[in-house]
Amino acid sequence: MNITGEQALKLRTKLGVNQAQFWSILGVTQSGGSRYESGRTMPAPVQRLYWLIYVVGVADNLPPKDMKALASIGR
Repeated sequence: MNITGEQALKLRTKLGVNQAQFWSILGVTQSGGSRYESGRTMPAPVQRLYWLIYVVGVADNLPPKDMKALASIGR
């Protein structure tokens, strides 16, 4: 799986949310999300969470410990 910041930016724009709203669901700060959208490579755990939440549609109301467990899948 290789999710790019460009893809994330397109989805965020389509959803009509700001960076803080979009990235906080993934446990990423607004400034971190901005760096990914500007071309920095997303770490694998962030890509996994992105895929689970925005592609598969896993509920975004999971507790942080469960999100960390999801991020570690496949390590």
